[in-house]
Amino acid sequence: MQESATVQIAADPFAVTAFVAYLGVIIGIGVLSARFSSTGVSHFFVGGRKMHRFVVALSAVVSGRSAWLLLGVTGMAYSMGAGAVWAVTGYIIAELFLFLFYAGRLRRFSETHDCVTLPDFFAARFGDRSGLLRSVLIVVILIFMVGYVSAQFVGGGKAFAASFGLNPTGGILLTAMIVLIYTTLGGFLAVSLSDTLQACIMILALVIVPVIAIADRGGLATVLAELRSLDPTLIDPVALAAGVIIGFLGIGLGSPGNPHIIVRYMSIAEADQLRYSAVVGTIWNVVMAWGALFIGLAGRAYFPEVSLLPDADTEQLYPLLAAQHLHPVLFGIVVASIFAAIISTADSQLLVAASSVVRDLYEKILRRGEVVPQKRLVLYSRIMVALLVTAALVFGVLAEQLVFWLVLFAWAGLGAAIGPTSVLALFWRRTTRAGVIAGLVTGTVVTIVWERTPFLEPLIYELIPAFATALVVTVLVSLWTRAPEDTDGLMRAMSRQPSGSNLRFAVRNSGGSHVSGKANDDDRAPNR
Repeated sequence: MQESATVQIAADPFAVTAFVAYLGVIIGIGVLSARFSSTGVSHFFVGGRKMHRFVVALSAVVSGRSAWLLLGVTGMAYSMGAGAVWAVTGYIIAELFLFLFYAGRLRRFSETHDCVTLPDFFAARFGDRSGLLRSVLIVVILIFMVGYVSAQFVGGGKAFAASFGLNPTGGILLTAMIVLIYTTLGGFLAVSLSDTLQACIMILALVIVPVIAIADRGGLATVLAELRSLDPTLIDPVALAAGVIIGFLGIGLGSPGNPHIIVRYMSIAEADQLRYSAVVGTIWNVVMAWGALFIGLAGRAYFPEVSLLPDADTEQLYPLLAAQHLHPVLFGIVVASIFAAIISTADSQLLVAASSVVRDLYEKILRRGEVVPQKRLVLYSRIMVALLVTAALVFGVLAEQLVFWLVLFAWAGLGAAIGPTSVLALFWRRTTRAGVIAGLVTGTVVTIVWERTPFLEPLIYELIPAFATALVVTVLVSLWTRAPEDTDGLMRAMSRQPSGSNLRFAVRNSGGSHVSGKANDDDRAPNR
């Protein structure tokens, strides 16, 4: 009965019109951004490092959330109550610190050494003349990203099926086609601008739905009283076991290792503007998280038993609650918010994966020492995005039930491999290329082994032990191997100095050449 009500409202022409209008705007952004993004790979992958601080703040926030926030966290809050707050606390705190301390150092270094991708940063930081470090990073990114993008496509198919009665496979195809059109046309600029629009839609929907639902129920006090009568632990955020809370907080460790978030920091026009981005991004993160939590809590008051939800699926709570309380036009916006969360992550991940192939593998390894025309690189980048969409689409259709498992797994793998190594590369002068390679491999292997080992997997989220192990291994191997001789110049490139050509000149003349890396020929030499 509840399910038929959802479909009936979703089929309303006003709801469909509102959603179609949103899609038209998204595709329009891609078309308008095409000329700018065709200039070169720097424009296609990081917006020419000219992005506005507000755009960077919202784009960085929503690209890391995906449908996991709107569907997963709301369902989690429905099932476990206020304890779900710990699942959002970790990444909110982590991303605030990234904006304030991590992002500025990365942005300054990236401009000085013309880094367009994360592998570019590592190669410049550690003088990776052989291409080994860059190659390891490419493998790590591609291992986790294809499944990650597939999960977003399947999420889009699920949203279409639940909201408009569309066949799930048809929904997956439509999701992939929309993402393909505006990502290949507009590149990073289109992705960032659309993310900004989508962030506004998401926060609007996440505020409207719980406020109206709670008001219709008689107010917050009434909802809390009903939850208390059902189960007192539903309104107690510390009712969870300590291990569960730690595991939830550990989700935040993935933020410094997911390239589709990190690349936003590299794109801002000025590093000093990141404090503004930190405030805006954190506010957006908090409001969206609380909206998702209160949707779950209100939903539990309306539907005390999970059997009352369509297909007994807690991830259907958000659209169901919206369908019952909103005008069809507003419901169309809610469906758009779900879709926005999905594609704001998928498009960013596609650009990261494409850049690792075109910029890092083709230009920097296979064509090293050659001058490749920028327009050719942009063309190849667009072709690669199309190929990656096809691969993710095939995987999503053939392994629809598997890909949702890949979301937290891919978040963990990227976070454990790239997170500790990037933090050490930015803040610890003794970090070496050999240490980073060892940390990348360790984080990837421990994530996979931990998750696939039956007696380890239930103990704690695999990201936490994998991150800790990779951190320790990176430190130990770095202490055993020789640091680059030009470390002083490299570290100065991250400090607060004037941007632009003056900074490049100062760093080059202080011994911080782009990728001299002379000491890395002796990576295996013991530290003296």
